[in-house]
Amino acid sequence: MSASLNDTLIDAFSDAPSDLSAVISRLYVYPVKSCAGVQVQEALLTETGLEFDRAWMVVDAQGEFLTQRELPRMALIKPQLKHYEMVLRAPGMLALHIALDAVEAPMRVRVWDDEVPAFDMGAIAAQWFTDFLGTKARLVRFDPEHKRISSPKWTAGFEALNQFSDGYSLLVISEASLDHLNEKLTAAGAAAVGMERFRPNIVLGNQAKGSDGSELAAHDEDRLDLLQIATAQGAVQLKPVKPCPRCPIPNIDPATATSSPEVVDMLQTYRQDARVHGAVTFGMNAIVLHGTDHLLKVGQAVGANFRF
Repeated sequence: MSASLNDTLIDAFSDAPSDLSAVISRLYVYPVKSCAGVQVQEALLTETGLEFDRAWMVVDAQGEFLTQRELPRMALIKPQLKHYEMVLRAPGMLALHIALDAVEAPMRVRVWDDEVPAFDMGAIAAQWFTDFLGTKARLVRFDPEHKRISSPKWTAGFEALNQFSDGYSLLVISEASLDHLNEKLTAAGAAAVGMERFRPNIVLGNQAKGSDGSELAAHDEDRLDLLQIATAQGAVQLKPVKPCPRCPIPNIDPATATSSPEVVDMLQTYRQDARVHGAVTFGMNAIVLHGTDHLLKVGQAVGANFRF
């Protein structure tokens, strides 16, 4: 899509009324696809989502991406982002230090149906992941010169970019949606679960009592046409575009990497979504309309309008 058409879409959304007031209650970055996330107080918004989100990925010997679906132990790999490096820790392993500004040989890798250019992160990283996961593995970094475009079927033709995410630059979930699920789980005798299982980037919470606008109800994110966030650098506009179909990963306890079926089984009872052929959904994939290089922070106010 041309820049002028993108600008036209942005201008059209700018005048939308705000039906609901919320705040950013949590922010998460997932530097390595399918490894643990990093909860942060602020994050730079880039054209592909939050800075460093899914910038790295683990692949097998053939360059195919690896995830918790096949290797639940990936949940135990915990990244830490520092000024000049990413530090990876896992049980029984020495820390692995990855420079943020260094890569090694170029290669081709596959994530879902996309074959994309990437950079290998070297033999030491490959051995570290191989030893911990018990299968041949390498760490790769996304080639920032490549444009991996989200499905235009869901973005209405808007050129939205992502790196190694499943397909969209951001995932948005409300605290109300998790609370609703946990009410159902505990009523059925199961344990409540944490937001980490659902791997959102932006979590929306309600504002303090007395604020203008309606409060978020469970799964209101499904019905929002636009999220508008005021930052110190200017307005950010994010558009929820596609319900997020859930695989078995929410069944995996991120603290232990053990899996049990209660979470997805419960979602099957009330979250089958006709928009994605009856798949179970939880959260909304979103794209960046406006606000690249702006800083998102926990506590920032979010205005939103409903889509009817």
